[in-house]
Order: sequence, then C-alpha cells, then structure tokens
Amino acid sequence: MRAPLIATLLLSSLLAACATQKDVIANKNIDQSGQLKVHPALLGQPAPPELQAASRVASNQITSETPMRLDETGLRTQRSVYFDFNASNLKADYDPALQAHARYLANNPQARVRIEGHADERGSSGYNNRLALKRAESVRLGLIGHGAPEKRVLVKSLGESKPKLTGHDEDSWSENRRADVVYEREE
Repeated sequence: MRAPLIATLLLSSLLAACATQKDVIANKNIDQSGQLKVHPALLGQPAPPELQAASRVASNQITSETPMRLDETGLRTQRSVYFDFNASNLKADYDPALQAHARYLANNPQARVRIEGHADERGSSGYNNRLALKRAESVRLGLIGHGAPEKRVLVKSLGESKPKLTGHDEDSWSENRRADVVYEREE
C-alpha cells in the first residue's frame, strides 16, 4: 500500500517540476526576428564546398576491390572500436573497418593482431576486466566473421588499466570504452 503512495508522490513532483520548467521557458524573451538559417541542401540547393568534402568522405566506403593502405591515411587510424556504457556489442558503424582488417589478415599470412579490450574506471576491477574481455572477443568474432584467420586474432583484457583519457567525466569514459586492434607483425 505504501509503494503506490510513494510512486504517486514522485510522479506528482516530477509533473510539477516539468510544468515549472515549461513556464520558465515560455516566459523567456527570445528574439525571433530575422531570417531563419537552414542548410542549403535541405532547400534543394548545392552544399557549400566545405560541407561537400565531408559528404565525399562518407561516401568513400571501403569495398572488397579497394586495397587496404596501412599508412597514416589508411587503417592505422581506424583501429579502435568504441562501445556504449556497460555493453560489448559491436555497432554497425565499425563494420567497414573490421572488413578491411579481416581482408588484410586473410591476404597477409605474416600478419597477426591482438585485440586489447578496455573499460572505463567505473565498476570493480574484476568486472571491468570481464567486460573488456567481452569487448575484445566481440571484435575478434567480427574479424573472424569477415574472413580473418582465427589463429591470427588473439584477445587480451586490459580492463581500466590503460585509459586513453584520464578524466572523470563522460568524454573520458567514452574514449576508454573500447577495443583496440594492435598489429603484432606487419610487412
């Protein structure tokens, strides 16, 4: 009987707070004179040159015919896979990079990779090591699924021991929730 009363009180408080916030926003004097600025592409006009370069990069996807370049502009810069908080599932955004790494491993028998899993500082050391291992294993399975030889893709959990950023905020934590593809042998 007490739980429904508490829930009702909390809901009432939340609704009151929302109404108060709405009233504050409605009473602000916001200057709405002047011309509304909209991106030209939304109006069917050509995008300015500085925005066209970004769209060309996005459409320049890696295909099976594209040779992988292991240089500063190639996959050396695409070796980290980032994860959501408390998650180890791969995001589709990383699929092209994983395909390219797998293709390189399949075509170069001397190459080996170690997938190093990481976690942010939140959580116990044991939990973070297990989560980091799951993240590394997810990337490993993604590479193998795209054709990388199983024996040349190893995993290692580093937990929170090697953060990319040492801050105690969401920006730092999101950089530390990752798995890195580390080449052990290359041409």
